[in-house]
Amino acid sequence: MKGKEWHYFAGGNTAKGFYSQFDSNFAVLEKVFILKGGPGNGKSTLMKNLASAFQEKGNDVEYIHCSSDSDSIDGIIFPAIKIGIVDGTAPHIIEPKVPGAIEEYVNLGVAWDSQQLSAKKDAIIHLISEKEEAYASAYQAFADALAIHDEWETIYISNMDYEKLNNLTEELKSFFFGEIVLNKEANVRHRFLGAATPKGAVDFIPNLTSDIRKRYFLKGRPGSGKSTLLKKLASTAESKGFDVEIYHCGFDPNSLDMLIFRELGIAIFDSTAPHEYFPNREGDEIIDLYNVAIYPETDEMFEDQIATISARYREKMNEGTAYLADAKKSHEQLEDIYKRYVNFKIVEEIEHKIEASIIELLKRTTE
Repeated sequence: MKGKEWHYFAGGNTAKGFYSQFDSNFAVLEKVFILKGGPGNGKSTLMKNLASAFQEKGNDVEYIHCSSDSDSIDGIIFPAIKIGIVDGTAPHIIEPKVPGAIEEYVNLGVAWDSQQLSAKKDAIIHLISEKEEAYASAYQAFADALAIHDEWETIYISNMDYEKLNNLTEELKSFFFGEIVLNKEANVRHRFLGAATPKGAVDFIPNLTSDIRKRYFLKGRPGSGKSTLLKKLASTAESKGFDVEIYHCGFDPNSLDMLIFRELGIAIFDSTAPHEYFPNREGDEIIDLYNVAIYPETDEMFEDQIATISARYREKMNEGTAYLADAKKSHEQLEDIYKRYVNFKIVEEIEHKIEASIIELLKRTTE
């Protein structure tokens, strides 16, 4: 029987620059293969091939997507056997715990023809510089957008009934967890709900919640308390020993967008643009924080101001997305150069060696 698959981001192009949650997801693993090598030498394809091969054998797989190209893979994890493979090149660097014993470095650079690449040095340096400049411009645009978003939030924060928001939070805590305290340490994973990519916002909410019995769709406005509510629920879950997947906002990593409590069959997430969804199956429920905790007619009273802020915000977000597209274009040109001088038979041999190592590790665990 084919294993399940989950898709998410562990790194993001945010208003705070590139932000990584990789360590949170790889720290508990007992074996991690860290792939080294430049663009275009087959890291993503290698991981996809291995993920598919072991998934066909019944292993569940977590696919960690690249925020700069959501069709590309930055890492895979086989959670049941605690084995992972990750692109260990910048910017998603994994901090090794026990180098050699847990983390094993795999150098795909041996497949390059370094002499041929040396002749392309100037072009490579130019494209790297071009890409870095595009990312810097994207992060500045997103930072500007966040400042505008803060203006937007201020309107609703100053028109919030905090007592009602706190009451709702306490009701949800009681309903989700009751008086139960589990006799174990909570397994907490930090990830991203979605990511700002060169083609706009991308998320994997339908996949991540596909087998969740009860889904709560948080509706509201910027500043209406969605992230605050989620932070309090996450803190309570952890203190009671419940495992929790914490999904941060791909735009502002200090903000939370989703929690999943798989032991309870519960997911609760910010279901507003750019990741707007609506109930479509039994067990789905909307919680509208605008109706619950924001004073009536706030939208109407600040209609013109909100429209202006919204337009400014969209303009900056579109600007950031355009810069990400520029960075991707430069990266693809880099890949084209490197691909010409990579011996993919060597990459294939490395893939087979990793596969053999994982099979051997599996044998040891079943003996």
